[in-house]
Amino acid sequence: MFKKGTKIYSIANNKCPKCHEGSFFLHGFTFIPNKITKIHKNCPHCDLKYMIEPSFFYGAMYVNYGITVGLSIITFLIAKLVFDVTLLQSFAAILIALIVLAPLNLRLSRILWINMFVSYQEEK
Repeated sequence: MFKKGTKIYSIANNKCPKCHEGSFFLHGFTFIPNKITKIHKNCPHCDLKYMIEPSFFYGAMYVNYGITVGLSIITFLIAKLVFDVTLLQSFAAILIALIVLAPLNLRLSRILWINMFVSYQEEK
């Protein structure tokens, strides 16, 4: 399932969607705001241009929105059903979860977005 050549491999390991060798992000996972979404201009291994067109990653905002909504619903259900907290406390839990997981959501949305458009090509 997580073997090289699958989209899940590229997403889980933050690798280039075309060769699955080069790293996609310039920096490892970090909470430093100006380093969260920095990507290489081209893949260090296969030279795939990551910014396929100008403003390509604006579409990742829609993916991020979907992840955020899903995370909010899951957090609300856990807070309300498992911990039986008030409505205000459950919204506080949602806010905390979204703030803490924001760097992960931003990175995940970018790698998901480029994987929708670029397929793996085995080297010859």
